[in-house]
Amino acid sequence: MEYVILAVVIAVIAVGAVAGLVVSGRRRQQLPPKSQAPVITAPKPTPQEPQVGEEAAPPREEPRRTVEEVQLPAETVEAAEPVEVEEAAEAGTAPAIEVPEPTAGRLVRLRSRLSRSQNSIGKGLLSLLSREHLDEDTWEEIEETLLTADVGVAPTQELVERLRTRVKVLGTRTPDELRGLLREELLQLIGTEADRTVHSTKHAEGPAVVLVVGVNGVGKTTTTGKLARVLVADGRTVVLGAADTFRAAAADQLQTWGERVGARTVRGPEGGDPASIAFDAVKEGIAEGADTVLVDTAGRLHTKTGLMDELGKVKRVVEKHGPVDEVLLVLDATTGQNGLIQARVFAEVVDITGIVLTKLDGTAKGGIVVAVQRELGVPVKLIGLGEGADDLAPFDPAAFVDALIGD
Repeated sequence: MEYVILAVVIAVIAVGAVAGLVVSGRRRQQLPPKSQAPVITAPKPTPQEPQVGEEAAPPREEPRRTVEEVQLPAETVEAAEPVEVEEAAEAGTAPAIEVPEPTAGRLVRLRSRLSRSQNSIGKGLLSLLSREHLDEDTWEEIEETLLTADVGVAPTQELVERLRTRVKVLGTRTPDELRGLLREELLQLIGTEADRTVHSTKHAEGPAVVLVVGVNGVGKTTTTGKLARVLVADGRTVVLGAADTFRAAAADQLQTWGERVGARTVRGPEGGDPASIAFDAVKEGIAEGADTVLVDTAGRLHTKTGLMDELGKVKRVVEKHGPVDEVLLVLDATTGQNGLIQARVFAEVVDITGIVLTKLDGTAKGGIVVAVQRELGVPVKLIGLGEGADDLAPFDPAAFVDALIGD
């Protein structure tokens, strides 16, 4: 029995060996020769998404590069842009302080700019007065020239009557005589006796306080900044109060003007109480021993009664520290008679002490100087003659008239 089982096992093994040999032989027949074997290339690895946490792969060691100090060429350093005020503050460096142009004779230096826009008045009047026969039609033309220049009805009538009388007495009229005659009459019309000084000198109660008022768009904030330059040029120390909290960026604009000449600006949050800011500005001016505090008030619309009342509040609050030395009304010379309407309303709210006429170089209506003085009974103290930082000048009647009539 054992022999039978052993024989069966040997037979099975033999059959399996024969089948394996057969299969192996068939596979060899299907393979190509070695010279024709295909080249198998490994597939390129696909990029894997970065993993985080436990799935993240350990960082690979890479050589580190060192930072070398590179010196810029000299011309590159010289051509670099100047550091702005904000960048200078962050860097801990103070911005350069500008030295304003001296105010003495400033209007004389700006005379040519004024005469370019104003001499049509003087030349027109001289041409009419030089006619051989001054009949009624000529005098009506003279009146029309003055009214067109915004001199005003009453001042125009006064001037024409005086010119009529003096021309009759003069008789023959040479160009030089006419120019001298017109100069005298215009000076008398404008007035040479008024005090046109901006009162900015420190007194016993503390610094002089100047309120700057006016409607939006007349250049009020810019005028406040330029006035700070005028005062600094005259040796005053100035603190600025940014009480125009209703106009976006007004405080930033005023602060920029102040930083240029080294004047500190007291400001508050946008939409804050203007009276509170004005009060704090005067308080700071007292603490610093400043000569002058300039307060830029909000650009009140003269038709808004509530806002005008608030302007009166600003003045009353400031007066808790001491008297207000100046209230300067800024008017746009190009608005003509509309400027007179604004002047009337402002004068009802605060006691205007002086007038600032801006954009006088951009209009041929210089007669507004006469009209607004007559309307308010206060003098024009400053005039703006351009967009430059030092184009605000103390008003000089003689220089103004000379610019009107020319040489």
